Amino acid sequence: MPDTSPRASTATWMPRSARQWLLAGSALLVGAGLSFALMNHGSATAQSAARSAPAATAPASPAAARGLPDFADLVEQVGPAVVNIRTQSKVRTARGGGDATDEEMQEFLRRFFGVPIPRNAPRRNGPPSQDDEGETVPRGVGSGFILSADGYVMTNAHVIDEADEVMVRLTDKREFKARVVGADKRTDVAVLKIEASGLPVVRIGDVNRVRVGEWVIAIGSPFDLDNTVTAGIVSAKARDTGDLVPFIQTDVAINPGNSGGPLINLRGEVVGVNSQIYSRSGGYMGISFAIPIDEATRVAEQLRSHGKVVRGRIGVQIGEVTKDVAESLGLGKAAGALVRSVEPGGPADKAGLEAGDIITRFDGKAVDRWNDLPRLVGNTRPGTKTNLQVFRRGASKELPVTVVELESEARSTGSKGGAEPPAKPAAPAVMGSLGLSVSDLNEAQRRELKLKGGVKVEAAEGAAARSGLREGDIILAVANIEVADIKQLESVLAKQDKSRPLNVLFRRGEWAQYAVIRPGK
Repeated sequence: MPDTSPRASTATWMPRSARQWLLAGSALLVGAGLSFALMNHGSATAQSAARSAPAATAPASPAAARGLPDFADLVEQVGPAVVNIRTQSKVRTARGGGDATDEEMQEFLRRFFGVPIPRNAPRRNGPPSQDDEGETVPRGVGSGFILSADGYVMTNAHVIDEADEVMVRLTDKREFKARVVGADKRTDVAVLKIEASGLPVVRIGDVNRVRVGEWVIAIGSPFDLDNTVTAGIVSAKARDTGDLVPFIQTDVAINPGNSGGPLINLRGEVVGVNSQIYSRSGGYMGISFAIPIDEATRVAEQLRSHGKVVRGRIGVQIGEVTKDVAESLGLGKAAGALVRSVEPGGPADKAGLEAGDIITRFDGKAVDRWNDLPRLVGNTRPGTKTNLQVFRRGASKELPVTVVELESEARSTGSKGGAEPPAKPAAPAVMGSLGLSVSDLNEAQRRELKLKGGVKVEAAEGAAARSGLREGDIILAVANIEVADIKQLESVLAKQDKSRPLNVLFRRGEWAQYAVIRPGK
């Protein structure tokens, strides 16, 4: 599976092949220089001929008139506020014999990363001793940028993760030992503090003004090459990668060491924090992701004030609303968040939310995609009283809810009374046209599942099996109507158009979800 979050602060060791890669790169540069010289010679000949030819009268196109942007002034303006970050960790040095591979690694790190590792260090043999002291070794390299003149620096949380010492190097070669003010792994944002004053700072931009297709640049330390500048365009906005943050996608070259550096627009404003790449090789492949600066700033402010980030929660597990489910429910379009389970005694439970509900709005804001909801709730201050708009069985309704703090989440371990003798299973009923064989839940099963009613699937074939239903599922509702037992299920099915898709809300384990049965297919 493609790795979407390479740790930019981690250097990957490559033995002889790495040096071959470096040599191949040099050969490529020589070839490029030869081609460039030949092109220059041809250009000079063409220019000589052009001087003796009449001037062209065709007007230049708007794109040609504008030309490509010149980033030089931009880099001079923002570059001094971008820093190099090195991390170190203390490790216990194991005793044992060295070999040629160790020497190759030392030479590669010395030449490529500039890590001063003594090649003639004495080797020790024998098992490690408890008297051996931990040795401080380089852990990784990353980037960052200065938020305030008194030394607050923003970077990625993964850059400084598990580091025992963090060093910040400025463009003027001054180095400072940094203090970690706070780090938030959920958003991959960290704030450092160095003891300095009068430092150059970045200007924060407005993410809402970012447009797909506009030019942006990144400044950072890829492979520990300080203040490297790369450029590209914004490829997409609000790109979901399964994280809490809606990333800005670009084609700016980002490599290990770039993480934590700024993404800058042509106005010289920081609009994102470079964080991840999509890669099958561990290096840049044309797709990069940056944390929107408004999200990063919101997190940084809490880290500076409290040393941690406080988020809200309402106690639900959610899933996606598919197009088929939306159409079968009469929702209109595939939007909102499907409630798959509700935490007993949690805020959503107290508000009256039920499994199978679709949350369409939170605090007056539309939930267009299911993963919008965690961001909206997480950014809400705990203790806030607000409203949820839910779609339930063909109608919308408002539910008041009080947001609580995420860190105080109570995980119910549950308790069961004494063991009861197993009840005699009810005789299954067969719904031939749907391919379902079902049975009523007995009282013991209802108590165990904490359900008022429902029908258990004993077997699923044909249309039912194709919809995803299987043995053991509990059917809770059909065609937006709750079913308590087989009798009610049969009554609901008798009123349905047999040629139309049928939505079924069912529970599997602790999760509720929808299936759409399409008879006759």
